[in-house]
Amino acid sequence: MFQAILIEKDEQGYRAVLKDVRADQLPEGDVTVKVEYSTLNYKDGLAITGKAPVVRSFPMVPGIDFAGTVQASAHPGFKVGEKVILNGWGVGEVHWGGLAQRARVKGDWLIALPEAFTARQAMSIGTAGYTAMLCVIALERHGLKPADGDVLVTGANGGVGSFAIALLSQLGYRIVASTGRVEETDYLKRLGAAEVIDRATLSSAGKPLQKERWAAAVDTVGSHTLANVCAGIRYGGAVAACGMAQGLDLPGSVAPFILRNVSLLGVDSVMRTTQDRVTAWQRLASDLRGPLLDEIVREVPLQDAIDVAQSLMRGEVRGRVVVNVAG
Repeated sequence: MFQAILIEKDEQGYRAVLKDVRADQLPEGDVTVKVEYSTLNYKDGLAITGKAPVVRSFPMVPGIDFAGTVQASAHPGFKVGEKVILNGWGVGEVHWGGLAQRARVKGDWLIALPEAFTARQAMSIGTAGYTAMLCVIALERHGLKPADGDVLVTGANGGVGSFAIALLSQLGYRIVASTGRVEETDYLKRLGAAEVIDRATLSSAGKPLQKERWAAAVDTVGSHTLANVCAGIRYGGAVAACGMAQGLDLPGSVAPFILRNVSLLGVDSVMRTTQDRVTAWQRLASDLRGPLLDEIVREVPLQDAIDVAQSLMRGEVRGRVVVNVAG
């Protein structure tokens, strides 16, 4: 038996509960992992609270990422005792995820834990930091350089936004952070933001072309915010879009793309190749410096994860929440 958060749906309704689960209830997979740490991401908050149809089958263990130790393996790439991490692949949505003390998954979904990180540090970074790194890599491949000008980061107080600020700042970029919680300005500046703006300046319908303000952007919000961000990018710039906190829609214009040669770079973290994942984690190991994880991260035990997920969906959580699954 092991403890897990289980999402159930039946005639009595939708609910997330912490309960004991039998090992023979684990789904199919060729690697079993003793989970040490997982996290709470926005998607996990949606799953636990039921605010969006994230979970596709029931019962389901949420948790889109985890780090731990291989307990059993029939996969040639992993041996018992090895440290591994997982991000994405539908885990926590269609396959039991990381908010449990055991996970059984396909070995092809795992990568080795970088030697630079402990399991806790890896989940302090988690899917949020990994996604932020993918955004940075996408902008670099577009040709972005620090000398090109300011880079905007939306949803700055969230996990992806916090890591995007930290990473870009350490790489020499001047960062403008957009947030709905301007009272967190000191926190954002400690991460590396040079300037903080209120998200209200971007969250409503705006002109199709606006003043050229930023060389590039990382957008975690979508909807009107993304449309306004694109409208304010300088000629030849790019936006790495990876989130939809405001909405899935894009109520904008083709004008920035045609008249200013702006590029919209979609960044998915769920189905990336193993090589993309390894590259991103190698970059995180080399580029993420200083005591930033302590600044960004808050740790909670597994039994508190359901309540914290409610706070996350109310916008009361900044940075990252690491879940100590092992106890």
